[in-house]
Amino acid sequence: MPIDPRDFTRAMARVPGPVTVVTTVSPSGERRGFTASSFSSLSLDPPLILVCLDKNASTHEVFVDTDRFLVNVLAQDQSGVALRFAASGTDRFAAGDMVPCEFGLPGLAEATARLACSTHEVLDGGDHSILVGRVETAHSGDSAPLVYCDRSFARPAPAEPALAATR
Repeated sequence: MPIDPRDFTRAMARVPGPVTVVTTVSPSGERRGFTASSFSSLSLDPPLILVCLDKNASTHEVFVDTDRFLVNVLAQDQSGVALRFAASGTDRFAAGDMVPCEFGLPGLAEATARLACSTHEVLDGGDHSILVGRVETAHSGDSAPLVYCDRSFARPAPAEPALAATR
């Protein structure tokens, strides 16, 4: 018997995930972006990441056809950016906080991390497309990351002193 989609959704909501805003520029020069929490590292050699995008999203076509994209891992104080890029029917770039970053792609200067990627592959993931990016450059900031869990934003607890010493 197949799983009830509501049970699956409830269970997955319990899994914390990083909050990212993924951006690109269309061939016509239009900046495009979306919020994603389905983001993960995939491979060290070659350096690959994956991010998932709903096939019904207004940005889907641009991202499956782009050569490059930028993953902005949001800082703990950037939940407003996440909400703005998750909203439909608005100018997601109107706030002016996205500036040209790696490869001239729109990015957040104060992001926890930025990963500039060339598109390695686009895979079918049911109702989502899985964008596999080859990381070309990476930038790390100093802010703690924003996390999404139980349908709300959170920030990770500070590291235990013994764990922090191993970094």
